[in-house]
Amino acid sequence: MLLSGREKARLHYVKRAQKLPIIVWEKTMVYEESNHQRPEPCRKPGPFGRFYLQELVNSGGMADIWLATDDTKKTSALRLLRPTSFLDFTTRSRFIQGCEILSKIHDHEHVIGYQEHGKIEGIHYCQMDYVEGSNLKQLLVKGDEILHEFVGNILIDMAIALEHVHDSGFMHLDFKPENVLVTRSGGVRLVDFDLAQPKPDKPIKLSKNPGTPAYMAPEQLKREGIDHRVDIFAFGVSAYELLTGQKPFPGDSADEILRRQLDGSLRSPLDLNPALPQGLSKLLLKCLERDPDRRYPIMSVAVLELKSLLYIA
Repeated sequence: MLLSGREKARLHYVKRAQKLPIIVWEKTMVYEESNHQRPEPCRKPGPFGRFYLQELVNSGGMADIWLATDDTKKTSALRLLRPTSFLDFTTRSRFIQGCEILSKIHDHEHVIGYQEHGKIEGIHYCQMDYVEGSNLKQLLVKGDEILHEFVGNILIDMAIALEHVHDSGFMHLDFKPENVLVTRSGGVRLVDFDLAQPKPDKPIKLSKNPGTPAYMAPEQLKREGIDHRVDIFAFGVSAYELLTGQKPFPGDSADEILRRQLDGSLRSPLDLNPALPQGLSKLLLKCLERDPDRRYPIMSVAVLELKSLLYIA
């Protein structure tokens, strides 16, 4: 789908954030993050029920995303769950729950648009708006110019998207650059709600602990009770990575990442990128506090501070 009128007009009508210096990822990190093989897609281009699969856009851990058209020639993105074992109830239930949560919260400019979900030829699918762009991880790997131009707005819009998820009564639980879609005009869409859960009134222990360790808070990695503040930590990791070109707690395993989180060796973003505003560095460090009670209590507070720091008057 071509960019909507709203996207085309973004540069003229959206309040602009100041430009921020970013550090391009080190080559070794780029290689580690990008040198992996895509799984084979579960379908080939061609008919799929009332849809026609035009082009494979991306393949993730459990699903493929296709550019598709329906019988009215309308373009959309189809996310197809890759076939699993008949006994793999967890993967199927996560996919379906993610679709149901998205259907409740998608009416927001920074969340991917939902159309329907169901099952065709034995394959679970979710039909979403097709937005032309790349995920933030891909842009980081390439050192894309769009980051230099729009990084301030991207940071604010990522935070607003997460604020909306929390205000809608959910935790995302898999917030990371790979799940932030960025359009060519710098617009942001949060995607992939397979791990999302209702937001509890007080921290709760989950029976399972899925997620990406590099973006998980200490209480998650220690399998303690969690609440929406783990998303605030994940936002801090993603923003730190975006602005410094490094992960705040690098490690090859969950245990190593947890050790780094607890040993007090976190480097200030200013040490890695001295041109950053001091207030922004402090904001990231507050998001990354090991103790959830020392982080922002709600995402709305971080959003207000980001706007105050970055919007051009």
